Amino acid sequence: MSARKADPGQLDFFRQPTFPSRTAAHSIDIERFRARLKRAMARAIRECPHDRETIAERMALYLGLPSISRGMLDAYTAESKTGHDITLVRFAAFVHATGAIWLWDEAMADQGATLLIGDEARLAEIALLQQEQERIKALLRDLKARPVKLSRGR
Repeated sequence: MSARKADPGQLDFFRQPTFPSRTAAHSIDIERFRARLKRAMARAIRECPHDRETIAERMALYLGLPSISRGMLDAYTAESKTGHDITLVRFAAFVHATGAIWLWDEAMADQGATLLIGDEARLAEIALLQQEQERIKALLRDLKARPVKLSRGR
């Protein structure tokens, strides 16, 4: 039995949005946030073409440090190491070293933000301007629909 192709004219109500609309959390569960971020970082390491030692070396090079140990990298990604949270500067180096830009989206999701990378921001701006253009067209239609009464006597 073959899968049916979706009709392009039909909406798919079950498809996940490309850019999720998020709401900022009023507070976060620090343990859950920490665990989620550590799991995401561990996934980034698994998906990275470099081994842990190379990632640590790339982080050190990015930060201009003599070294970052594999043990420190392991502590940043181990859910059991609750006392080893990564700093923002080292997180930036980790993202750079692994190439996992999507980690920024994971880190800022609880603030209600969504990361746009490269041309995604320009495309979002285009969509916003198109919405504004449609709003202006609707206003013009409303104005044109009203009868015009000119007063001749000045």
